[in-house]
Amino acid sequence: MLLLLVLLGVAGTTDPLSDLENVAGKLVFYQMEGNATYVRDMGDLASDVPTETMFELFDPQRNFSRSKFTYTWDLGNGEVIQGTEPVVRYHYPESGNYTLRLKVGVSISKYTPAITGMYSTDVQVLDAIKNIELRSPSDYEVSQDSSLAFHVDGSPPMWVCWRFLPYCVPDTMGGCTLTMLYENTLRLNHTFTSPGVHCLDISVRNEISKLQTSFSLYVKRNNNPQLVFMLSCAAILIATFSFIAVIACRSRTQQIPVSSNALYLKNPDSEGQSSVLFKFSNLERGEKEPLLLQCGTQYIS
Repeated sequence: MLLLLVLLGVAGTTDPLSDLENVAGKLVFYQMEGNATYVRDMGDLASDVPTETMFELFDPQRNFSRSKFTYTWDLGNGEVIQGTEPVVRYHYPESGNYTLRLKVGVSISKYTPAITGMYSTDVQVLDAIKNIELRSPSDYEVSQDSSLAFHVDGSPPMWVCWRFLPYCVPDTMGGCTLTMLYENTLRLNHTFTSPGVHCLDISVRNEISKLQTSFSLYVKRNNNPQLVFMLSCAAILIATFSFIAVIACRSRTQQIPVSSNALYLKNPDSEGQSSVLFKFSNLERGEKEPLLLQCGTQYIS
């Protein structure tokens, strides 16, 4: 009897349950969207998405196989949920930073004090990328610097990978241009080199979601060079006709100088009277013979 009591005493003092001071485990986050379930082991959650947080007990020796547990969940947004199951279901309606706290209580037996465990983790709630909207015209011109604006309704920062496909021909070997986006507006500058239908592939992702879409863009020929050429030709023609008109007008109004038909001579034979000799010539313009050498009618006054 004495040996049996000693053995019982030793067993009582070496009971592993009496040496436990806390509960070991970890928190795992799950989010369900449609038929897909995502494991959020990094503490980043999507807003307004059904969420399950589970406490996974670390008990390889099954010391707590017959214990009773209580769980108190403080979600950090003013909501507190209590229960006896190691899982809580909730969702964060808005994005932001929260601190989730869990208090685990373990009742081993009515003769031993309850064991408690406290867990705390920071949770970052982000808006999932659900839509990419083109906020620019879908018609563009060749050889024109075009600016395209897109609105992405996810939480930044976001990684954007984009590429233009002429005539929407898939390019399996080509890569894309990677851009870091710190806001919800994406702006791209591009110059189209050929007319027709072009496609723009865009892939956007953040810490908790990813979305890929494609846009069809119509590119037409640029009529401005033709218009400039036509205006230049018209200006040259107008200048040419104006020059011809000026030359024609000047040729009509130009006068050819002609010698006077009258020659005034003083008669030295008149006594005390002055006499003037008038000589009229019938030479027409262009004649080379001097008027003094021609014979004409003289009048004496």
